[in-house]
Amino acid sequence: MASLNDIRSTFLTYFEKQGHQIVPSSPLVPRNDPTLMFVNSGMVQFKNRFTGVEKGDYQRATTAQKCVRAGGKHNDLDNVGYTARHHTFFEMLGNFSFGDYFKPEAIPFAYELITKGFDIPSERLYTTVYHTDDEAFELWKKVGIPESRIIRIATSDNFWQMGPTGPCGPCTEIFFDHGPEVWGGPPGSPEEDGDRFIEIWNVVFMQNEQFEDGSMKALDMQSIDTGMGLERIGALLQGKHDNYDTDLMRSLIEASADATSSDPDGPGKMHHRVIADHLRSTSFLIADGVMPSNDGRGYVLRRIMRRAMRHAHLLGAQDPVMHRLVPALVRQMGAAYPELGQAKALIEETLLGEETRFKQTLDRGLKLLDDELSGLAEDAALPGAAAFKLYDTYGFPLDLTQDALREKGRSVDTEGFDAAMAEQKAKARAAWSGSGEAADGAVWFDLAETHGATEFLGYDTEVAEGQVLALVRDGAVVDALKAGETGWIVTNQTPFYGESGGQVGDTGWLRRLENEDERATVTDTQKMGGGRVFAHHVTVDQGTLSRGDAVGLEVDHARRGTIRANHSATHLLHEALREALGDHVAQRGSLNAPDRLRFDFSHGKALSAEEIAQVERDVNAYIRQNAPVSTRIMTPDDAREIGAQALFGEKYGDEVRVVSMGRKSGSGKGTDGATYSLELCGGTHVKQTGDIGVFALTSESASSSGVRRIEAVTGQAAMDLLRGRDKVLSGIEALLKATGTSTVERVQMLMDERRKLENEVASLRRELAMGGGAQSGEEAREINGVRFVAQVLTGVTGKDLPPLIDEHKARIGSGAVLLIADAGGKAAVAAGVTEDRIGAVSAVDLVKAAVAELGGKGGGGRPDMAQGGGKDVTNAEAAIKAAEAVIGG
Repeated sequence: MASLNDIRSTFLTYFEKQGHQIVPSSPLVPRNDPTLMFVNSGMVQFKNRFTGVEKGDYQRATTAQKCVRAGGKHNDLDNVGYTARHHTFFEMLGNFSFGDYFKPEAIPFAYELITKGFDIPSERLYTTVYHTDDEAFELWKKVGIPESRIIRIATSDNFWQMGPTGPCGPCTEIFFDHGPEVWGGPPGSPEEDGDRFIEIWNVVFMQNEQFEDGSMKALDMQSIDTGMGLERIGALLQGKHDNYDTDLMRSLIEASADATSSDPDGPGKMHHRVIADHLRSTSFLIADGVMPSNDGRGYVLRRIMRRAMRHAHLLGAQDPVMHRLVPALVRQMGAAYPELGQAKALIEETLLGEETRFKQTLDRGLKLLDDELSGLAEDAALPGAAAFKLYDTYGFPLDLTQDALREKGRSVDTEGFDAAMAEQKAKARAAWSGSGEAADGAVWFDLAETHGATEFLGYDTEVAEGQVLALVRDGAVVDALKAGETGWIVTNQTPFYGESGGQVGDTGWLRRLENEDERATVTDTQKMGGGRVFAHHVTVDQGTLSRGDAVGLEVDHARRGTIRANHSATHLLHEALREALGDHVAQRGSLNAPDRLRFDFSHGKALSAEEIAQVERDVNAYIRQNAPVSTRIMTPDDAREIGAQALFGEKYGDEVRVVSMGRKSGSGKGTDGATYSLELCGGTHVKQTGDIGVFALTSESASSSGVRRIEAVTGQAAMDLLRGRDKVLSGIEALLKATGTSTVERVQMLMDERRKLENEVASLRRELAMGGGAQSGEEAREINGVRFVAQVLTGVTGKDLPPLIDEHKARIGSGAVLLIADAGGKAAVAAGVTEDRIGAVSAVDLVKAAVAELGGKGGGGRPDMAQGGGKDVTNAEAAIKAAEAVIGG
């Protein structure tokens, strides 16, 4: 039996032999389509190739593309576990032609691979074509499919469109007939939703372009886009009717059963299916840089994770389970997708942390759900307000509640949920508010195709000459920029670094060589056209700069120097964090600016003072080492082979730049066993680690869930920071007449003395207040059977009132107390009620009544103790009378 790994290999190898370039799967986070949350088909990474905006060095490609459908328009999450073919994560096999071959080649390719490569009997195949596509119809007849098994379809099922406008065309779908013993009819029939005829492949013929008025014309570049779900074809080739019975999915299901000590085919079968599917989607998303959070892609990831964790809970798992299944996934898919193995520690750490946190609230949330259901009729829907409480208080997404209720045959009042959500205006209202990076404008891809990639000279020099190839202003190519105008200038080569990889773009100056009085200030540099074009954002100071001009380019040396030092320090910081905290630490974002560096990394808790000190100490130790910083160009595979750290989620080209720095004794990274930091990086760096100067950590904080952030400075900025701290310390020592450790002891002594004096003052205030008597001259009065004490106090603060309330309550034994403190003309109010009188009167009601007379609003607390405040203490007598009225009823 062919495994899914074998089937994937067979598909890719077949098309490689047909002249196709095997292109690695793109990350799940799309970089070229702002409308998508996750990559959901094989063609996404080639979108700009199909539209002609971008070109490459191959016209035929084949891929095994990882895909996720769990948010936005394409969302299969609710069906996973209940059906045979729904997944949140799946692999899409595809072959693509960008203006090379078309129908006469695509159909024979598909037929040959299916019937010979996969040994599927031709007589079990049916195909569909768009009803007007006579050419495809005839081609299927030619390869051997009889007319009776070629079905014309007139609907959009067989006509693909990228959108309302743009590339489009008919498609042909290939179906397998499982035989009459399985219910269902062929496509286009009333019984087409049955399981007898299963689609296994879709081939799209991109031959037209549609316009807003509905008209179409033939594309100059006619292309092929195909998609075959690996799980679906795998089930067929392994003789299964259920994708979850394939070897890969079965291995994950058995791992789940082993971890939960349960039967993989018993009553918990559906739970294991959910866990197996969600393990794949969560692990691949984490490996591609997505971390659980309360919005965007991170929120969808969290929903998937928590759904799987609830199903593990239903299987009886008392401890976190998901992280224990990661090794099984890496064994199954790590060879095809090496990023899984590289991110294994991070995936395990993230799953463990999330499941640990979720388990703390899961039991309470499920109990609340059961309590809410117990008071409802058997067929009644769960009220939306209750579902929202589960979401808001216990972190249960709506679909998680719906999933739990589905097993009980119940539903949720979704309109009520939406109403409650709107009222609360929660931050996590939407699972998605747009996708990451917008695609570069077509103008930049045109420039890249016309002029080629900009040659970057900035690794070796900060001054160079170049020729102006293009100028862009307000999104359009222009011939010249005049004095006072701003725009973008593209040259054939440049020493200016374009912003990327966390390093900000260079600034500097640009001047016309024939007349140096004609010059411009470069205020930023960006990479455009898919990263191929370095564009200098300029303001022309004097003269005119035109296309074809020879220009001198000079980077701001001082600014570049500080950026370079900060970037190199970031590499040392990354490795120091891994040494101090563990291999799960991975970069989650960075900023290398001229004045500071910022580094975000995966870690579940705040660093201790000792850990911070160790990290800072290690970074400075390797700076003082003054070791050379070296770079090598190699393939991504070779770089990973020697242990280079890569940024998860990044898609690298055929060659990468590997930066190494620091000598580590013992078992360091690298082939020589002595390199401290080894990373894939395209940024600029110092020549020796000593050029960084000094590293000083300025802050450590949370960036988002599971992600910490460190900010630091280097070089002169670090020296200035340390001198500033020393100046402050010297001033404190002078005031205290102490030095060294005795300064700390002296400060501690003063703090202890102050705390003692504050306690004494508070005690005296309470004694004075307790001896003051009631405002009316009576110690206590009785109102409606309740003893009541009221006082207006001076010389006390609002925080002094609660202990005074307690003392009054103890003294009167039974009753109510109202205290109003004169706080500089404003009023602080507190009320207390003894336990035996809570049923007769509430402290909250007393405070609210008093506060209203004092020009305040609200007030709150518990029935036995409440506080509030007002703007004007002069109306204290009216406030007391209002409280008396509350007691009197």
